[in-house]
Amino acid sequence: MKTIKGPAVFLAQFMGDQAPFNSLENICKYMASLGYKGVQLPTWDARVIDLQKAAESKTYCDELKGNCANWGVEITELSTHLQGQLVAVHPAYAPMFDGFAPAELKGHVDAQQQWAVQQVKWAAMASQNLGLRSHVTFSGALMWPFMYPWPQRPSGLVETCFTELAKRWKPILDLHEDCGVDACYELHPGEDLFDGATFEMFVDYLGGHKRANINYDPSHFILQQLDYLAFIDLYHDRIKAFHVKDAEFNPTGRQGVYSGYAGWADRAGRFRSLGDGQVDFSGIFSKLSQHDYDGWAVLEWECAIKAPEQGAAEGAPFIDSHIINVTAKAFDDFAASGKDEAFNRRVLGL
Repeated sequence: MKTIKGPAVFLAQFMGDQAPFNSLENICKYMASLGYKGVQLPTWDARVIDLQKAAESKTYCDELKGNCANWGVEITELSTHLQGQLVAVHPAYAPMFDGFAPAELKGHVDAQQQWAVQQVKWAAMASQNLGLRSHVTFSGALMWPFMYPWPQRPSGLVETCFTELAKRWKPILDLHEDCGVDACYELHPGEDLFDGATFEMFVDYLGGHKRANINYDPSHFILQQLDYLAFIDLYHDRIKAFHVKDAEFNPTGRQGVYSGYAGWADRAGRFRSLGDGQVDFSGIFSKLSQHDYDGWAVLEWECAIKAPEQGAAEGAPFIDSHIINVTAKAFDDFAASGKDEAFNRRVLGL
């Protein structure tokens, strides 16, 4: 067994215009002061990283790593959630995703997709230059408008979707293979990969591509009412990144999983700060440790009630208290009688 690294924090939800959230230096120092040892970088924020430069210059990456170390933290992974979303977009959602791409590409879906593919490829190259093993992203979605089968989905629609999704991602994953980096998809409602079944289907259409992996986030499984502990037993070989995010699901006589179009604070299923929700993190950390996960435990803060500053301050000690320093010995070693084949045979009556 291996010990999980952490605590770390995803910076995306904290970046802003006011100090200490307005520059990489300021936010790294701030997070280090709270007890975080690592930071996950949102690559779409130019204040955090120049992604193309990171892909093309190891010198730049060495300087970036060195600066972060001087500020008290280590880079855990790069994130391309926004760019990955644009690798596959159904036309119904295209206007709402315009803000994920450069302004000059507004309304040009094909150009946005080409930009997104290049961005995710650069993330693989930049991760290699930074010495990182994993990078986290979204799959995008062509099928999401048809998630609930009414009216009945046309025959073959799912197969057509996953054939196209795999076609778009395979060259990206091949580059990840060349770079020695895992692409870790956050399984998230709104993406074509949102649970174990859809992830399995995607991997099958990719011919079992070993660089298609998972950014494990139990909060999205709470909201779907999926067994997130059994999920680890099923897919631990593919879990290469971990978002520590809490959530709760409180159905009523008025709403359930779909929550009646309510805002986040009024939904039956909603994200919460660590410790305020229903996720069994003791069970999660135990199972991940048992299955040799040795990556980072990264706080992704999202809460409909609590302020981000309080969530960040509470997150580091929460994660730290759940990290298991795995044992190198069995608890009953004191009673061991040694290893002797002849003795073992006598014990068995052989």
